[in-house]
Amino acid sequence: MPRPLVAVVIAALVLVLALAGAHGFRIEEATVDSIQLGFNNGSLTSVDLVRFYLDLISSLNPLLHAAIEVNPDALRQAARADAERCSGRRRRASGVLHGVPVLLKDNIATRDALNTTAGSFALLGSVVRRDAGVVRRLRRAGAVVLGKANMDEWANFRSFSGGGWSARGGKGRNPYVLSATPCGSSTGSAIAAAASMAAVTLGTETDGSILCPASLNSVVGIKPTVGLTSRAGVIPITPRQDTVGPICRTVADAVHVLDAIAGYDALDSTATMAASKYIPRGGYMQFLKKDGLRGKRLGVPNGFFNFPNGTMQQIVYEQHLNTMRKQGAIVIENLDIQNLSVLLDFVNNGQLIALPAEFKLSLNSYLSSLLYSPVRSLAEIIAFNNAHPVEEKMKEIGQPVFLVAENTTGIGASEREAISQLNKLSANGLKKLMREHELDAIVTPNNAASSVLAIDGMPAITVPAGYGKQGVPFGLCFGGLRWYEPRLIEMAYAFEQVTMVRKPPTFLQ
Repeated sequence: MPRPLVAVVIAALVLVLALAGAHGFRIEEATVDSIQLGFNNGSLTSVDLVRFYLDLISSLNPLLHAAIEVNPDALRQAARADAERCSGRRRRASGVLHGVPVLLKDNIATRDALNTTAGSFALLGSVVRRDAGVVRRLRRAGAVVLGKANMDEWANFRSFSGGGWSARGGKGRNPYVLSATPCGSSTGSAIAAAASMAAVTLGTETDGSILCPASLNSVVGIKPTVGLTSRAGVIPITPRQDTVGPICRTVADAVHVLDAIAGYDALDSTATMAASKYIPRGGYMQFLKKDGLRGKRLGVPNGFFNFPNGTMQQIVYEQHLNTMRKQGAIVIENLDIQNLSVLLDFVNNGQLIALPAEFKLSLNSYLSSLLYSPVRSLAEIIAFNNAHPVEEKMKEIGQPVFLVAENTTGIGASEREAISQLNKLSANGLKKLMREHELDAIVTPNNAASSVLAIDGMPAITVPAGYGKQGVPFGLCFGGLRWYEPRLIEMAYAFEQVTMVRKPPTFLQ
């Protein structure tokens, strides 16, 4: 590791050791439940917690580029939470997220001093009308908005360059192996969760944008069924697939956040109304069961675990399948998703018929709703990028997807046909497989099945599964049909508790 990087890491670790023991409470790797215990026994305050995260962001962010900006109001929010706790106003202070700092992906709107820019300078200074729906719910739960996380600019829909770069946030780096990809587009959310730069974080997914960075940064990511969480106030790609979900260090923490953000929102009424009837009474925490794998039918579809025999991943994934069998799961291997290759080819190619048109319509609608914005249309964003080629890395990245989208003229016959074809492939593919074999979930590595899950808005949870030969993390993903969150949580939690794979970052070069 070059000497400047060594110095940054050593300074950060010294800071962690110095701050983590504040008032006898170790903040590094702290869970939501342990934080609340610290609040209640007096060993921790919200102000202590926010200061720790702000100091660690200041120390680590020059190396990792996880955060785009921090909230100048965070300490005041934390002090208010402490005052509420001390004054006996228990109704507001009783929630598990009360006083807990959350870092939001930079495409999730906040009506405060923070910007919401999807990582682009084009939206810097824009003013939203209101908090995003999920942010309103977090604030009602008493959470402290810590800041905005870096991301693939425009959620990797300007071009398919990937890698966690944005003009405002720079290039995100994997805290386990700095030279490895951190993936995206919820890059900063996953990095920050992994490196204890926030208590919990939020990401968004259209296709793989929670599952991939969570897997490669050794954290837990929940991609909810589309509509379970509101997309109102989130810079969009497509209403068919966009969803907002938590990225945290443990399954329990992610479920705490899911409980807080799931539910009906009048500003995303069609999707959230349909979803709200599937939210279980009493919430999702009741499904954190250590025996959650017992009796579950897990399918292992062909085409995803393509690791050569003898590799670390092949060995570890095989061990995990055996572990799940020992925990009472029925693991069915060598299943074929009908027309999988056709489906994936269509997602990679035919999807570009519908998605660009949906993106242009959705983005222009979002921009028109802003109280103020330097740009008011996709065409103006394209012009902005052309006018700022250095800052926006036009030579290296370009904006080919933007150009395709700008040339669309709405949802016409070809777009409707593409969407219909996707729905047919999904119905005759994964949905048919799961029903024929009465599966509770499919298990796949990392985000390998994200496209299969995305086209019908299906949920998934990824859990840390291991580390490769060079130390790069990988995950195991539990995916299911729409509204399968309860059983996915049971399985993911049981797997996490029996394997306990996750470890803090190593900052290897």
